[in-house]
Amino acid sequence: MTIYGLTEEHQMIADTVRSFVENEIYPHEELVERTGEVPAEIAQEIKQKTIDLGFYACNFPESVGCAGLNHVEFALVERELGRGSMALNHFFGRPQNILMACEGEQVDRYLMPAVRGERMDALAMTEPGAGSDVRGMKCSAVRDGGDWVVNGTKHFISGADHADFLIVFIATGEDQTPKGPKKRITAFLVDRGTPGFTIRDGYKSVSHRGYKNMVLDFDDCRLPDAQVLGDVDGGFEVMNTWLYATRITVAAMSVGRARRVFDFALQYAAEREQFGQKIGKFQGISFQLADMITEIDAADLLTLASADRLDRGVPANREIASAKLYASEMLARVTDAAIQIHGGMGLMDDYPLERFWRDARVERIWDGTSEIQRHIISRDLLRALGA
Repeated sequence: MTIYGLTEEHQMIADTVRSFVENEIYPHEELVERTGEVPAEIAQEIKQKTIDLGFYACNFPESVGCAGLNHVEFALVERELGRGSMALNHFFGRPQNILMACEGEQVDRYLMPAVRGERMDALAMTEPGAGSDVRGMKCSAVRDGGDWVVNGTKHFISGADHADFLIVFIATGEDQTPKGPKKRITAFLVDRGTPGFTIRDGYKSVSHRGYKNMVLDFDDCRLPDAQVLGDVDGGFEVMNTWLYATRITVAAMSVGRARRVFDFALQYAAEREQFGQKIGKFQGISFQLADMITEIDAADLLTLASADRLDRGVPANREIASAKLYASEMLARVTDAAIQIHGGMGLMDDYPLERFWRDARVERIWDGTSEIQRHIISRDLLRALGA
């Protein structure tokens, strides 16, 4: 469908990715859901077809040989990918754009192999005792000669099972402030197989089967200065420069998944008969459909508007938080309504709705909980009034 403000080129991007998802992702979803695994040959096939299509690392600029999509264009890509299994579309290949902070030899060791699809990356920030509270992280690195010695644990790390290297945020010091101790954070590039660094299976999640979360353990892991991404103690600056848009990704994917869910509900309401007529003719069903599509369109526009603000270079933090908050909570309401329309069949694995229902729950948690987004929004509003 055409959304206000989008060009024909925008629509072509969305249509191309949607066709890819329908033809290359959908056919493998049942297998991944049943086994909880993405076979290596399927992963490689998806990756290669994405490269052939010219969309691998499309979130990176033309200066490194990539498509150089802007924020609105990339939001459209993520929206259409959101229709499919996250475990499978992971191999569509969108490396962390924080890799643009690479300098010197890091460019050839990490950035370029990542955007060419030769090496895969993952981002590690969350710890057992520090989720939304980034400054509460306990995984630490201390100086020892010319190296950093790292000890601690990270968990809920998505994509680490396939990663050749990870971008890990680690505490490298502490400052005393009037409000109490304040951690200094540094980003490190850590190769799989580095002595003292292990990647192990994490928790078994009901959401996004096959898209595993992993645990990272550091036991006197030695890292040279060459592995520091950005400046020492400059982790927050790196985050603020490159990681602000991940919430748009969650919002966009929530919209895409909600549209797929809605399509199931609409089709079922048009075909299912009860009491001598199609159930879509009953106001109790038709009004639910009206509410669902209205919420989906609203979330779509909120998301694209926040991405457009980034493209125009105007403040967007509150708008991004609003998009992430509304889209993720909209997805929960839409999937619940779709199951209600399907009745008991909605909870059976004959339909993928029960999977969408399970998958939807995590969207309100990762990349900043709904409560964190509400805090960002309210602080932005009140700060302007000096409150």
